[in-house]
Amino acid sequence: MKRTLALTTALSLLAMPALADVNLLSWGGAYGNSHVEAYVKPFEAKTGTKVIVSDADNPATPLKAQVEAGNVTTDVASVEYADAVRLCDEGLLEEIDASILLPAPDGTAAADDFIEGAVTDCFVGTDVYSMIIAYDDSKYPDAKPATPADFFDTAKFPGKRTMRKGAKFNLELALMADGVPAAEVYETLGTPEGVDRAFAKLATIKNDVVWWEAGAQPPQLLADGEVSMAYAFNGRIFDAAVKENKPFKIVWDGQVYEMEGWVIPKGAPNIDQAKEFIAFSTSSEQQAKAAEYIAYGPPRKSAAALVGNIQGTDTPMGPNLPTYADNLKAALASNLDFWVDHDAELNERFNAWLAAN
Repeated sequence: MKRTLALTTALSLLAMPALADVNLLSWGGAYGNSHVEAYVKPFEAKTGTKVIVSDADNPATPLKAQVEAGNVTTDVASVEYADAVRLCDEGLLEEIDASILLPAPDGTAAADDFIEGAVTDCFVGTDVYSMIIAYDDSKYPDAKPATPADFFDTAKFPGKRTMRKGAKFNLELALMADGVPAAEVYETLGTPEGVDRAFAKLATIKNDVVWWEAGAQPPQLLADGEVSMAYAFNGRIFDAAVKENKPFKIVWDGQVYEMEGWVIPKGAPNIDQAKEFIAFSTSSEQQAKAAEYIAYGPPRKSAAALVGNIQGTDTPMGPNLPTYADNLKAALASNLDFWVDHDAELNERFNAWLAAN
């Protein structure tokens, strides 16, 4: 009888479908680590579903290639907001029903708890990040860079700069450095004259710029002494300064902030598991936990009060977030609609400009 029962149990287990993995495409580095610690490990512990993490310099690029080739291996990917909108418009993403998202701790529906724009047809926001100016404090013992104009002033603040290889963020910074108020940047950039003005300002430091493509590069370039100032993701600089004790300082004046979040590619092999992962990882508690690992603000209103200290320290994380009130005083919100409409043409011009002597 016992043998029959054991055999029956064994056969039943063999007949049960194995739990599908979730294939996650992230950005690597400190940001990818925040995903692993705050989302992946707790999700695996709670559900028993394994999350396989892969990294890319910009996950939107391989994601688009996978869908267009009809060979989708990714279930969930972290992308910038403008990329999510564009991919959704092109029919390359699955729609995500907001009803799957978990309510706030006080019962507030998720749709009412996320900041404006953080939940769309194909996108659920995970964090608010920003592009900021950073510098090696040891290179400037006296006067300190404090504005976008200082980033372009290689006479007063000598040394190489590093900037992301692309039009987005750089054109905005150039206009602010040239005296355009943050509130007028996109109005100016929406004209041919404004675009010319931005490229003309960039040209003043073109020969002093080392261009980066992966988010981990700017802090490394600063650490190696190859550059003295960087225009980079705030979380990467913060991580190097706090965890590696690098002498890096952040200039919040002129920060350009935007959201990143989850998308599901059209034809994802494990859609149900992907949605379960998204619901879990975008809960108020998990978003707050992620902010303790890297200095990106949570897009859920209820998560802000749950953010504790910098992981492993007794120092509050709040003042280091892009969404902290003092850090927003001279900030610019990235105009997502502008970049959805103009990204291709402005990047084409940027690449031509970069290749020209």
